[in-house]
Amino acid sequence: MYKVLIFFVLNLLISTITLGQNPYLFVGTYTTRGSEGIYTFRFDTEKGTLTPAGEAKKLENPSFLAISPNRQFVYAVEETANGKVSALRFEENTGQLSLLNSQVVNGDYPCHITIDKTGKWVIVGNYGSGNFSIFPVQADGSLGKATQTIQHAGKSINTARQEAPHVHSINIGKNNKNIFVVDLGTDKIMSYQLDGKTGKITVGNPPFTEVKAGAGPRHFAFHPKKNWAYSILELNSTIAAFSYKNSKLIDLQTISTLPDDYKGENSCADIHISADGKFLYGSNRGHNSISVYSIHQKTGKLTFIQNQPTEGKAPRNFAIDPSGKFLLAANQNSDTIAVFKIDAKTGKLTYQNVEAKVSMPVCLKFK
Repeated sequence: MYKVLIFFVLNLLISTITLGQNPYLFVGTYTTRGSEGIYTFRFDTEKGTLTPAGEAKKLENPSFLAISPNRQFVYAVEETANGKVSALRFEENTGQLSLLNSQVVNGDYPCHITIDKTGKWVIVGNYGSGNFSIFPVQADGSLGKATQTIQHAGKSINTARQEAPHVHSINIGKNNKNIFVVDLGTDKIMSYQLDGKTGKITVGNPPFTEVKAGAGPRHFAFHPKKNWAYSILELNSTIAAFSYKNSKLIDLQTISTLPDDYKGENSCADIHISADGKFLYGSNRGHNSISVYSIHQKTGKLTFIQNQPTEGKAPRNFAIDPSGKFLLAANQNSDTIAVFKIDAKTGKLTYQNVEAKVSMPVCLKFK
């Protein structure tokens, strides 16, 4: 009896350890060139390899994803005119996703989604219409109708890209109260306050922080340990560093993502910070690279380390795996997800000659 029990416990522990070494990777895509929706993979954090696990079909352009705090649900925008947001249940044992429901987002071409730390509220940013909406999460993980939609106004100096507001990311602070909404069209990082109990969003103080005209802020990252934040600026290929207190961003530095001798076209996309807070990474489309920086642990300022080619075209988004040992880049225009080893001491990336084939990968999220 005791031998059987011990055998059972040992097998359970081995199974748990194995699962811990093989987290799921969710891949959001554009479905205009062969993709059928969202794809899931198992990622081996020892070998750095990807194994297909499942997919969710019949979603149109599920380009950006968010995972619930309890890890049971995935939320996806459907990036179209008159766009939608969809809720999906995730089956841990099979790797499959099943659709729960969808809601209209009260805007066009939603491109970003986040969920608050309580798991009660999902917020969607609409690039095309320059607004964002908040949705209540129901007891079964499905989404209720939007309870509030906030419209931005204004423009900036790039007449081709900044003729109107274009919300590009929604970012909730560590306190689950401060929200920074990055607007590429107006060159502003708007600030708001979230009431986690009611879902009510109000304007912050100050209401916004401006970046350099024509810079086009896109994505945003909070430092995991200090009150620093960073925004990657799509249109002028830079990263802006800030300190922050509540809704106020204080400028620390702006640094280029490109080598001094690079003269080609480029637009930046995604930004992430290592879990230990020592290194920052940003993606370049055109130069087709990941820029690597060290973060000064007293000032928050960045020092350039490396431009690592992504072995593909247009690295849209990327992700650092839960072990912190690998970075995976989604090369949208070459239909690959490329794997890179992270040097824990230097932050440098090394290509592992490993890639997965996915049509037009856009967003990578680990569970």
